[in-house]
Amino acid sequence: MGVLTFSMVAAFGTAPTSSEIQAFQQTVVEALPVPSTERRDLGINGNGSYVREERIRHGDSAAALLARLGVQDEQAFAFLRQQSETQSIFRQLKPGKVVTAKTNESGELLSLVFPLNGAQDNALVVDRRDGRLQAGEQALQLSAQITMQSGEIRNSLFGATDAIGLPDSVALQLADIFGGDIDFHRDLRRGDRFSVVYETLYSQGQAVRTGRILAAEFINQSKAYRAVWFESQDGQGYYTSEGKNLRKAFLRSPLEFSRISSGFTSARFHPILQKWRAHKGVDYAAPTGTRIKATGDGIVEFVGKQGGYGNLLVLRHQGKFSTAYGHLSGFAAGLRKGSRVSQGDVIGSVGQTGWATGPHLHYEFRVNDVQQNPLAINLPSAPPLVAQQMVQFKQYAAPLSARLDHIRGVDLALLD
Repeated sequence: MGVLTFSMVAAFGTAPTSSEIQAFQQTVVEALPVPSTERRDLGINGNGSYVREERIRHGDSAAALLARLGVQDEQAFAFLRQQSETQSIFRQLKPGKVVTAKTNESGELLSLVFPLNGAQDNALVVDRRDGRLQAGEQALQLSAQITMQSGEIRNSLFGATDAIGLPDSVALQLADIFGGDIDFHRDLRRGDRFSVVYETLYSQGQAVRTGRILAAEFINQSKAYRAVWFESQDGQGYYTSEGKNLRKAFLRSPLEFSRISSGFTSARFHPILQKWRAHKGVDYAAPTGTRIKATGDGIVEFVGKQGGYGNLLVLRHQGKFSTAYGHLSGFAAGLRKGSRVSQGDVIGSVGQTGWATGPHLHYEFRVNDVQQNPLAINLPSAPPLVAQQMVQFKQYAAPLSARLDHIRGVDLALLD
């Protein structure tokens, strides 16, 4: 892609008078085209080549796309049709994807950059070298820019992120970061607020995807939680402003957070016995097939059918802890007694086996084999930063925390 550069040159001379200037002035009226949001002409390079960008439209064909890019080159069309390496141009016409082409004045194709589906940060690149076209997959050269956004919960996290145009990938990161403190299926309340500072990755001036959240704040039921990403020689992760590790030994929720499951609520009325009863676990209503995660590292103690639980999985964790997952429609492939699982691993899917009239997950958190309320119990955290790391962490975290403070200040001003 050609890059237009602008420079300032100092010149010295005698300025003409106003009367001399007026002698060369004339009025010219010219109709200018309205800029298109679909296409950008990035300019003419010094060698007379043109660089254009086009956004793929619904129903586009490769020929229509290339025509809008200014490619008038039968040899290039034949090359793209015949080479196995270039078939993605015909098969991956995903609407919204931005394609870049460079042509000469006669429309001959000089280069083409076509981002590939399912190959993060890779693109098909076509180049003309020594008069011959060549094609191959290349990694995109990415640059990162910081983006800041904030929102308020009205109905669900995804409803709030949609309202401000926050990508789903960032919303899911939020749920992962604060998943040890907040159960995003049950704990969210109307009026909860969040602020997020994250990377947006660009290639050739176009946003390609979002990157990592660098800092975030979530105010849930009037309690504020903050996180800052930090890397050191000893590891990486999200930490509070005081250097406390946000990673917990257990997640608050065993359900994979997604659009499918985010809008469901729990029920405490027993559907089989038709009465309220002492509940020794937490029920998560969710569609059949919703994926279930291990809330902590552990070993499979039981996997199979057991009475009213239906399909049941029990994990034994370090020390006195164990967790149970009931009414499953199925288990993850290869799980058997003695299998090791890690926190976040998918261990099964939601169903309605056993005493269940609708699809949901029955989740129990046990201490010394006695059920405890997983929503209220204090969960142990991973080790915090040590003293010698705190100086570096505070220097790194200070500007990111300042950004969160700024976002919160703007939000409060808007509310006043």
